[in-house]
Amino acid sequence: MASRKNIDLNLYGDITKISPKGASAKTASQDNLKVSGVAASQALVDADIAELDKLKDIFVRVGESLNIHPALIGAIASRESRAGTLIKSTNGYGDGGNGYGIMQCDIHTSGVEWKKHAWNSEGHIRQATEDVLIPKIRGVQNKHPAWTKEQQLQGGIAAYNFGVKNVQTVAGTDVGTTGDDYSNDVIARAQRLIDKYGW
Repeated sequence: MASRKNIDLNLYGDITKISPKGASAKTASQDNLKVSGVAASQALVDADIAELDKLKDIFVRVGESLNIHPALIGAIASRESRAGTLIKSTNGYGDGGNGYGIMQCDIHTSGVEWKKHAWNSEGHIRQATEDVLIPKIRGVQNKHPAWTKEQQLQGGIAAYNFGVKNVQTVAGTDVGTTGDDYSNDVIARAQRLIDKYGW
């Protein structure tokens, strides 16, 4: 099979050009961390790296085929389900049964048929990226056309958590997301995957 040409992992913005604030103290408390911010995000994804690495080839295939950085997809999986460790015992369900899969997509509001793919499968990861994440990024692009690509990307990551309609300002992108830090934490985790682990 011929290799795919014209891969552009920065099509929706360059995740390495964003300066995230990292995880809130609330998010950091998952691992009883005494720090917050970027250091907490790094520690959280460091704790998940063994599980993430098991699926790295999938994250890379999906990311390259959809022009989304694999580290971003992996970082969302880290944030949403701790790379699956939080949902192994519930067959992929989390958030009180409202979220499904390693990417924890809302089974009621996403409009996607989640049960057709196993919770930790390539199909699920592709579906969450193609049918939820990318449309959220595009939704923010349409809502805020004057924002830079990186601001739109960050807004789209926040929208993955709480919807495009709630992305109002650059400064307040995460206000109202889980922990009030969703995109800042995810981006810091993604940058750690790139910088330390070569994703």
